[in-house]
Amino acid sequence: METYDLIVIGTGPGGYHAAIRAAQLGLKVLAIEKAEVGGVCLNVGCIPTKALLHAAQVLKESEGASAFGLVLEKKALDLEKLGAWRDAVVKKLTGGVEFLFKSTGVKLKRGTAKLVGPNEVAVGDSRFSAKHILLATGSRPAELPGFPFDEQRVVSSTGALKLENGVPKRFLAIGAGAIGLEFAAIYRAFGAEVTVVEFMDQILPESDSEVAGMLARALKKQGVKIKTGTKATGFEEKKDGLHVTLEAVSGGKTETLVVDKILVAVGRKPNSESLGLSAAGIQPDEKGFIPVNDRMQTSHPSIYAIGDLTKPPLLAHKAMREGIVAAEAIAGHKAAFDQMIPAVVYTFPEFASVGLSEEAARAQGIEIKVGKFPFTANGRALTLQETSGMVKIISDAESDVVLGIHIVGPGASEMISEATLALEMGALTTDIELSIHPHPTLSESLMEAAANVHKAAIHIVNK
Repeated sequence: METYDLIVIGTGPGGYHAAIRAAQLGLKVLAIEKAEVGGVCLNVGCIPTKALLHAAQVLKESEGASAFGLVLEKKALDLEKLGAWRDAVVKKLTGGVEFLFKSTGVKLKRGTAKLVGPNEVAVGDSRFSAKHILLATGSRPAELPGFPFDEQRVVSSTGALKLENGVPKRFLAIGAGAIGLEFAAIYRAFGAEVTVVEFMDQILPESDSEVAGMLARALKKQGVKIKTGTKATGFEEKKDGLHVTLEAVSGGKTETLVVDKILVAVGRKPNSESLGLSAAGIQPDEKGFIPVNDRMQTSHPSIYAIGDLTKPPLLAHKAMREGIVAAEAIAGHKAAFDQMIPAVVYTFPEFASVGLSEEAARAQGIEIKVGKFPFTANGRALTLQETSGMVKIISDAESDVVLGIHIVGPGASEMISEATLALEMGALTTDIELSIHPHPTLSESLMEAAANVHKAAIHIVNK
């Protein structure tokens, strides 16, 4: 039986980060993967989705080019070529991970792994032992009663990526979280009539309601129909399309929507049930998540778990950090997961958020001050023809400590890193206000929103 210091089951963002970091720290590491290296994120999640979003954004931006004198030839969408480009991006990144495994000495084993003890893993007829085992098998799309996946008419996020057979005329996204909204943006840019249905009373539930509302208005302006406080209860296939029954959450009023393709994006479920957890005495919670401490250690001291297996939010960058924490803890270093986790939605405009929303801060009884700055007053945004949205900063009224930053607008996915750093460091709103930001940049809006907390923003009337 081959013996290792660490066996990592799953090579998604969390798993491959853990394997590489552990190898860097001198551990003998085996990584086991049943599908493709890189997991959902690199193969059928974050990366291919962003490739399609980039294509959609270029197409969308080209529509406004004539305003500044750029006359483009008639646009055409080659879906086969688009799919090949998307797949090439994925292949380059997954190949890069395999190269890093070889470079750092991580051994890769293909196959389905299962615990047969707290220090032993089975892959088919083979057995491997290790001082520590790290579980990183991620999650899968959650199903919705009445909408079984066939990945043709009713699709998960994986099926929604496949556009080679054509863009549907009418597209429905059930769920207004990041996945539903991003595919709504893609399909709308490519010419589909798009409707988004959300059970809760706002898109991006639990986000700052004012900022989420701004994104909803921007999407509606682009032609995306949004129905909140609505649930989809089933569908019937007829000659003219899929007849979907929608019901108001409050009042129960029903209507029928006819579409050609349905995306179910109502969440994800952890892949924990087939890991053989009972062999190590580990008990997942009622939703299938595996409880861990701040070192990512499960109830058994030799077994760790990270990423979508543990708890929401189910985000690749959260899993990456958890993987590094687990690897360093296993190697005997002082490490713990206690970080702010930013969230991003790559729509047009983008949405990004970190820390407390205004509602959450008030619910905790915190006396707050709020600063805002619209992109309509930002010079760089004007030159980009992207002025929808704003930066919103929540700060403690007494201490001036930044509690939350929320952005809807161009470049939000990049600016949120500065915001996250501010919260990690316990920065004051004044720290952001007094930090010189280069001009003209989108990030000046962070500086001006911070100044607006103190009613000192220059390019708007402070209220």
